Amino acid sequence: MSTKPASKVLVINDEPLILKEFLKGLNAAARALDNPFGLSFVGALTAKEGLHLIEEDGDIQVVIVDDKLYAVQDGARRARREPPVKENSSRNLQVSALKLVQKITALRPELDLYILIEKEKEDQVVDALFAEAVDGYFYREERDYRGMYRILNAQIAERARTPFYDALRSYVLAAKDAWHTPGHSSGDSLRGSPWVNEFYEFMGEHIWDADLSVSVKALDSLMEPTGVIAEAQQMAAKAFGARKTFFATNGTSTANKVILQTLIAPGEKLLLDRNCHKSVHHGVVLSGARPVYLDSSVNKKYGVFGPVPKATMLKAIEEHPDAQLLVLTSCTYDGLRYDLKPICEAARARNIKVLIDEAWFSHARFHPDLRPTALEAGADYVTQSAHKTLSAFSQAALIHVNDSGFKEHLFRENFNMHTSTSPMYSLIASLDVGRKQAVMEGYKLLERTLMLAAELRQQINATGAFRVLELHDLLPEEVQDDNIRLDPTKITIDISSCGMTVDELQGELFTRFNLTVEKSTFNTITLLLTIGTTRSKCSRLYDALMRIAREKRAPRRLYRTPDIPGFTELVYLPRDAYYCGGELIPLLDENDQPNASLIGRICADQIVPYPPGIPVLVPGQLITDNIVEYLIRYLRVQNKVELHGVVYQGYFPSIRVLTGGEEKRLACLRETPQPAVVRRAA
Repeated sequence: MSTKPASKVLVINDEPLILKEFLKGLNAAARALDNPFGLSFVGALTAKEGLHLIEEDGDIQVVIVDDKLYAVQDGARRARREPPVKENSSRNLQVSALKLVQKITALRPELDLYILIEKEKEDQVVDALFAEAVDGYFYREERDYRGMYRILNAQIAERARTPFYDALRSYVLAAKDAWHTPGHSSGDSLRGSPWVNEFYEFMGEHIWDADLSVSVKALDSLMEPTGVIAEAQQMAAKAFGARKTFFATNGTSTANKVILQTLIAPGEKLLLDRNCHKSVHHGVVLSGARPVYLDSSVNKKYGVFGPVPKATMLKAIEEHPDAQLLVLTSCTYDGLRYDLKPICEAARARNIKVLIDEAWFSHARFHPDLRPTALEAGADYVTQSAHKTLSAFSQAALIHVNDSGFKEHLFRENFNMHTSTSPMYSLIASLDVGRKQAVMEGYKLLERTLMLAAELRQQINATGAFRVLELHDLLPEEVQDDNIRLDPTKITIDISSCGMTVDELQGELFTRFNLTVEKSTFNTITLLLTIGTTRSKCSRLYDALMRIAREKRAPRRLYRTPDIPGFTELVYLPRDAYYCGGELIPLLDENDQPNASLIGRICADQIVPYPPGIPVLVPGQLITDNIVEYLIRYLRVQNKVELHGVVYQGYFPSIRVLTGGEEKRLACLRETPQPAVVRRAA
C-alpha cells in the first residue's frame, strides 16, 4: 500500500508579520484545494535558517525567496563539508536573491525556486537572476494565495511527471488485443499452462502486459524518439545537469562503445586509463582507435586498483595534443573519485574531449556530500549505470552529453548500431521512474544512506576482527596528493584478522547468514550501500560480523593475488590484431612449464581477470615472459576466478596470438609506431 507524499514549500522572508501572513494564507489554500502531493508551507526568517532547513528536511520541494532578504548570517555550513563562517551581527547586510539562489542550487539543484519581487523592481531582479535556475516570480503585493498554491502544485506535478511510464501504464490498462510481437502475447502463451504457468506467476502479470512491440506508436521509438521517450529524456537531462540525456537499455558497457565510435575515427588517438572497464577497451577495437594507455596506481597491500596519477594524465595531455578523447572511471569500483575539474580544464585547453564512466556514481547529483559530479566538473560525456545505485532495472543506463560541439546525427547512427530494435519498455519506464524518485526524494534517501554508512563503519570497527578501510588506507602512495575523494556508500573491509580466507568468509556469510557482498580481493570485501539500504539490513550484517568475530579464530596467512604486470608495448592497433584469425598457443608446454614459444608473440584478444576486470593483455600487445608467468600463476592460485579471453583446448589454457604471416601483413600496413603507454611521472 503506497502512502501519500509529503511536500513542503519553504518561504524565506525576514519580516515576521509578512511571513506569518504568507504561511497562513498558503496553508489555508492547501487545505481548501485539491492537494495530491501533500503540500504544506513552512517559513524561515534568515538565509542561515532557510539553508539549514533545506539541508535537514528532505521533504522540502520548493523554495520561495524574498528578493529583499536581510540576515545576520547568510550561509549554513556542515562541519563535515565546510568550516563555519564568521557571524556578522549587522542587520544592514542585504543578502541578494542572486546569492541565496546560488547557495540553494549548490546545495540541492533539484529544488524548484521562486522569487518574491516588487513590481517596480521586476526588470532589475529578473535580469540579475536570468542565468540562474529560477522557475518563476510572484509579486509581493498581490497575496493571491490560491493562485500561488495552484502554480506551486502544478510545478511539483510537472517535476513528478513520468511521461513514458504514464503512457505505458495507460496503454497496458487499456487492455488492447495484440496482433503483433512478442510471441507470448501479454503472457497469454504462459498463463494457465501446466508447464510454465509458474514462471508467469513468479514474474507477475504486468511484466508480461508491459512487454510490447515497437508497433505501438503511442510509446514512441527509442531509436528515433519524438514523443514520450523524448520528453522523459529531456526531464532526465534537467535532473542530472546535462544538455542532453539518452536512455540506454543494454548497460553502460554499450553506452561506452557508442561514445567511442562517435568521437573516434579509425587511427585517431585516444587517452585512456588502463583500469577502464573492459567495455572501453572493446570500444577501442570497434572504433579502430590508436590508444595511449595510462598506467593506473595500485594499492598492493589490499589489491585495490586506484586512479591514474594526476601528473601522469597532465603529462599525457601535454605530450599528445592530437588526442581526440580522454576516458577515465570516476568513481572506481572501490569508490575512489578523481578531482576532475583541473583534468577537464587541461583537456579542454587542448581541445580533447573527456568521457567519464560514472557507472557507480549515478546517485551523486542528488546530495552535496557527493558532488561535484563529472558533468559539474566539466566532462563532455558521462555514462551511468542507473541500475547500480538508483531504482532502475538491470541494464538500464544513461548517456549524458554536455559537449557544445555534439554531433547528434553521428551519435544517433552509432547508438542505433548497438541498441536493439526491440527494446524492453520496462527498462525505459524504470529510467523514467528512477529519475522521478531521484529528484523528488533522492536527497532524503541519500541522507539516510550516508547516515547508515557512517553508523555501519563504526559498528564494523567495533567487532575487533574487521576494519573498514578509510581513504588514506585505500589510496596508493602516488595519488596521495591528488585530492582524491571517497564515495562513502562503498565500504571496503579488511578481513585479515578474522581467521578466514576471503572465500571462506563469503561462504560463511552466504550459507549461514544469507548475505551476499559486492566484491572481494584476497584480503578485503566491499559492501555497496544504496538508496534501497535499510537499517534492518545493516543490523543483520553487523550481527553476522560480530558473531564471526566472537568465535575468535586465529588469524591466517592469506595468499596474495599476483601483481598485474606493467603494460608492455602495443605493436599493432587493437582492431587490426583482433580481426586477424590468429592461432591458439597453450600457456604451458609439454613439461607443464611456461610456454617459451609465446614470448615475443602478439596477442589477438583481450585477456581479463574478472574481477577486477583490468586487461592483462589487449589485442596488438606484445607478450613477455612476465605476462605468461602471471597468467599461469593466477590460474593456479585463483581457483574461482574468471579469466576472460583464455581458451581451453581440452585441459590446456591457451591464448590467441597472431600468426607469423599476419604479423608480416600488418607490418606492411603499419604507419610509424606511436607511443602506446604513458608511464607514471617521476
